[in-house]
Amino acid sequence: MPTVHTVRGPIDTAELGRTLMHEHVFVLSTEHQQNYGTGDWWDEEERVADAVSKLNELKGLGIDTIVDPTVWGLGRYLPRVQRVAAQTELNIIVATGLYTYDEIPFQYAHRGPGTLIETPTDPMVDDFTRDVRDGIADTGVHAAFLKCAVEAKGLTPGVERTLRAVAATHRETGAPITVHTSAAAQTGRLAVQVLREEGADLTKVVIGHAGDSNDLDHLKELADAGCILGMDRFGLDLYNPTSARVDTIVALAEQGYADRMVLSQDASCYIDWFPGEARTAMTQAMPNWNFTHVPQDVLPMLRERGASEGHLDQMLVQVPRRYFE
Repeated sequence: MPTVHTVRGPIDTAELGRTLMHEHVFVLSTEHQQNYGTGDWWDEEERVADAVSKLNELKGLGIDTIVDPTVWGLGRYLPRVQRVAAQTELNIIVATGLYTYDEIPFQYAHRGPGTLIETPTDPMVDDFTRDVRDGIADTGVHAAFLKCAVEAKGLTPGVERTLRAVAATHRETGAPITVHTSAAAQTGRLAVQVLREEGADLTKVVIGHAGDSNDLDHLKELADAGCILGMDRFGLDLYNPTSARVDTIVALAEQGYADRMVLSQDASCYIDWFPGEARTAMTQAMPNWNFTHVPQDVLPMLRERGASEGHLDQMLVQVPRRYFE
């Protein structure tokens, strides 16, 4: 049977169960945390214990797996995630790639074809491939998918190079892809354009944050290209309120697109983008932006508005399983 790598090791894809396809354990600037995290905003033991508690609660609500697209640019640090994974039965699947809306890090900018230090291949491809095939650093944890971003700035040179490096790694390893996109700027189209040029299997591509849009024609265009729609920001009502997101999913499911959608919240156990008073304000503005919103609120609402159990099974079980097979 096909297997997929989790933080605790490989499992049969049939064991994925109900899967949320875009959640984060920690979103941190690792460099910032290591240098300035000794104040009142970071306590390692407290944060690990809190993450374990939140993920165990999620498991208790019937979710079996989260897919975590935290890569370079979002503070990926596997030893901490390993500590969390060891204390929960929830499966955690991690990624490789690069999260940038514009330029790439200097460590890549000056190395590679056509740069200051010529190399036969893009070092991003070498690094991403190693994460998939050999494991991340010395953790023994293998990345199971690739992550990049195409935001409102579009295909800047750095973004395009990253996207093409992700596509090359996908061709080399078979690892599927998730692309953070801007629904408002419809950058999913740009991602599809480049990935198609690069020969990527579009059925193995999640257009992240597609659910920020209620434009059915645009969403169907992406799905008809073969892509999976990431209906993955439930609780982020500043982008699109839950009620509208639900209506869009139900409408698409009724038109036969349940087999090309996945659900999630893009939540995290801890995110350092909102320190102190900003964190309080964020929680007040978006009280449902947490791991429990989909299982406790969204799934009942989907049922009430006409989604069948078959639709929910496709979005939560079958599509994630197919993505990793």
